[in-house]
Amino acid sequence: MEAVIAVVALVFLVLFALGVYGTVKAVGAAKRSVDRTIGQARRTVEDHTLRAKSLGRPGPAGEIAQLRLTLRTSMRATQDALHVGVAEDESLKESLGLFARLSEHGHQLDDELKRLESDPDRNTLAQRLPELRERTERITASADSLRWAARDRASRFAADDLDSLSAQIDVEAGALRHWTTDDVPTSGRTPGQSWPPPAGEPTAAPRAAQEPSRPEITPQPPRPTYPWEKKPRPESTT
Repeated sequence: MEAVIAVVALVFLVLFALGVYGTVKAVGAAKRSVDRTIGQARRTVEDHTLRAKSLGRPGPAGEIAQLRLTLRTSMRATQDALHVGVAEDESLKESLGLFARLSEHGHQLDDELKRLESDPDRNTLAQRLPELRERTERITASADSLRWAARDRASRFAADDLDSLSAQIDVEAGALRHWTTDDVPTSGRTPGQSWPPPAGEPTAAPRAAQEPSRPEITPQPPRPTYPWEKKPRPESTT
């Protein structure tokens, strides 16, 4: 009885642990989904704000907002392209490592540009703009290079696969068009069909019908013997 109770308690504990684990996993997945949605919404709002600032603020402040928008757009596009490509091509893992190092410089520059947006000293902003513009161009150029290289690599693989498939289809089409003369019917005649006889000459079947039938030769029936007839005496050898 104690063993049965222990087994039931153990099963209950296992089921309880599985339920807790499943609940934690579901809550974690829901939290990650919510965080991802909130992050996307925040980035969308920031991008629209930067676009509005770049258009509505003249001078250094508007140009700084435009630099931030350009930097964020390029880095996000490269990140998405590499994460999508690495699922199909594992050789892009090294590119992801390089992009992670580039992202550190991008985040530093974005934070610096964000602080300078609210700086009231316009003269200092104007003096630092050439250096900030150069850093932004270098980072975005590297990100664009990685992104387009990954896309060109994927396009090249797709083109090679299409060339191989086209070659296989050409070979198969050539095999389907290859036939011998035995497969082609000769003048619509079937095998074993004879040529027609010359004009005026009767065929074999009518000729046989025209010939008169000859009477069959029947053997003579045996001569009947009667009991009063004497049997022939055999010749004497003496």
